[in-house]
Amino acid sequence: MLPAMTPNRHAPLRRLALALLLAVPPAAVHAQAPPPAAPPAAPAAPDPAFARCLAGLRTAAGAQGVQAASFDRFTAGLAPDRSVLELLDAQPEFTTPIWDYLAALVDDERVADGRAMLARHADLLARIEARYGVDPATVVAVWGVESDYGRVFGKRPLLVSLATLSCEGRRQSFFRGEFIATLKLLQAGDIQAEGLTGSWAGAFGHTQFMPSTYARIAVDFDGDGRRDLVGNIPDALGSTANYLKQSGWRTGQPWGFEVQVPAGFDAAQVGRTNRRPLSDWAARGVRRHDGSPLVAGGLAADTRSALLLPAGREGPAFVVLRNYDAIYSYNAAESYALAIAFLAERLRGGQVPRAAWPTDDPGLSRAQRRELQTLLLARGHGIGEVDGMIGTNTRRAIQAEQRRLGLAPADGRAGRRILDALSREPGTAR
Repeated sequence: MLPAMTPNRHAPLRRLALALLLAVPPAAVHAQAPPPAAPPAAPAAPDPAFARCLAGLRTAAGAQGVQAASFDRFTAGLAPDRSVLELLDAQPEFTTPIWDYLAALVDDERVADGRAMLARHADLLARIEARYGVDPATVVAVWGVESDYGRVFGKRPLLVSLATLSCEGRRQSFFRGEFIATLKLLQAGDIQAEGLTGSWAGAFGHTQFMPSTYARIAVDFDGDGRRDLVGNIPDALGSTANYLKQSGWRTGQPWGFEVQVPAGFDAAQVGRTNRRPLSDWAARGVRRHDGSPLVAGGLAADTRSALLLPAGREGPAFVVLRNYDAIYSYNAAESYALAIAFLAERLRGGQVPRAAWPTDDPGLSRAQRRELQTLLLARGHGIGEVDGMIGTNTRRAIQAEQRRLGLAPADGRAGRRILDALSREPGTAR
């Protein structure tokens, strides 16, 4: 889990792409003679400051039970990767419009795959629910958002990222704790050092636990003697349910539901921490989206709840309960918690949100993002592979096409407007 903006929280990082087979562009079909072999790269010069920091970490780790031989084995040849430093303040939960964030995370592909996982692991999920009280759809929704059901774990070497963040940048103390926690897990044999990768900030495994959370919450659900959240689905999903239970999950209660708010509703009353009884919101004219009363479905009038307007008064509104807070604790970002809640709702066969987001340029699903990238490639933009990830090259290509088509603002954003405009051009098959 990534460190969220609140120091005592742990938050996972999401990557929104699946690998696709891409048709080779015509110009790439013709074979070319291989270029001359490059001379061997010179070994990187030692980094004295990083070496001094590692020496200090060795002492600190030893004080917490990491043997010197273990530390030396796991950190042999470690060199900093300073590219992680620029990502400290770029979490997508805080920088992406919510309709873009949710469009890519809660799309038809992820719903279909999630339903397949519910069926495939039905017995396992029933046993997890019996032990921890967390319903299968919620557990699978966390799995789907965190790693696309085990497809995307993160590509950065875990110890490299955590060592770099322990020695440079903000919040070094936090990351030192995560680095040492990783070493302890390796020493205990819960995880293996070879090929251990994760997010830039150290989240790893099927449901992207931070190492300290792993040490505290992970369970050996299948009883094989190891708590393996990387190669063992029962352990990973059981540990996720345990996390939610430890965060205050209430069995049988929903995360919340979509509502209608009356005209002129005072938006100063909203927010996750502004808790009121359901009866209080009802007295203020709030109703469920279908017009039915708030106090229904076994919920008591005094049930504590909060009202969310994640896109302002003109967008969808939600009343959220204690289980929303449990989801929120997994990653302290409203958009993230809503992604889990929405995906779980769709896995149960529901539809949320029903009200439209307040934009005339909705976000794109992953399939639509790949379609947009294919159209950009066809127009000669060198954006790399079609993977549904909107990176710098894709944004620059979108910006160039927005300017060519006279679309304002030319901001490089991947939305329906640019996709529809490119699709409508003559000679474009959709």
